[in-house]
Amino acid sequence: MKPTLFVLAAGMGSRYGGLKQLDSLGPNGETIMDYSIYDALQAGFGKVVFVIRKDFEKDFREKILSKYEGHVPVEVVFQSTDKLPEGYTCPADRTKPWGTNHAVLMGKEAINEPFAVINADDFYGRDAFEVIAKELMRERDRKGDYCMVGFRVGNTMTENGSVARGVCETADGKLASIVERTAISYAPDGRIVFTDENGTEQTLAPTTPVSMNLWGFTPDYFDFSEREFRKFLDKDLNTPKAEFFIPLCIDTLINSGEATVKVLDTDSKWFGVTYAADRPGVVEKFAELHNNGTYPSKLF
Repeated sequence: MKPTLFVLAAGMGSRYGGLKQLDSLGPNGETIMDYSIYDALQAGFGKVVFVIRKDFEKDFREKILSKYEGHVPVEVVFQSTDKLPEGYTCPADRTKPWGTNHAVLMGKEAINEPFAVINADDFYGRDAFEVIAKELMRERDRKGDYCMVGFRVGNTMTENGSVARGVCETADGKLASIVERTAISYAPDGRIVFTDENGTEQTLAPTTPVSMNLWGFTPDYFDFSEREFRKFLDKDLNTPKAEFFIPLCIDTLINSGEATVKVLDTDSKWFGVTYAADRPGVVEKFAELHNNGTYPSKLF
């Protein structure tokens, strides 16, 4: 069974200052999503599902979906703050989305096969899609048998500011814990550093695995997620900025023994437009990848 690619495209890029998902960065107007979908299809994915906000559906269908017709089956689902389990009502003053794992839950009715979750505005590289496609196509005999691509942190940095990354600890090739570090940057001497909760500067080895939100799940994850989302709402329904993130749910399932997450290594180099100053460099990289034959002149 071919896996599905589930693209999280409902967010706005606040630091970048625009809707990154629709930004033309390739030499022929390609978006970052176009490269991810092209790489995923090359790796063996068979369907694409997008989660977006209803208010930019028209632009999304015209500028994005139309180009995939005849290449891959595509579905669209919508994330909104009022899409909550039965028995819960969204507070009237809630404006912030409920987080990445809430976005994943929106795919429950559209996805019945193993699937990979990606961000719309991150370039992951072909090797990353190949390693996760291979793992998702493996036979499974139990629930909670998941995976993620662990990018080497040295391959995920920008020169234009700090980045947030889920720093992973592993045991026997599986995820033991994931801690979100919100300000990882280069020190003047070239080290990769962050400041921990005690205010102490810590150094990360360039090969340290980090999450770039490239996860591999089977459909049973939706049931686990809905259960944990209810627990989250019981606690934080009226907390305006609380969000239900994928690592939050995963950490709970690992600690309960209900799930394991195999950490897949890749030598792919991530890049993306975290800051407006990143854009020229990304445009240059895509032009180079076309010029050296990594990508054809026209993706779709």
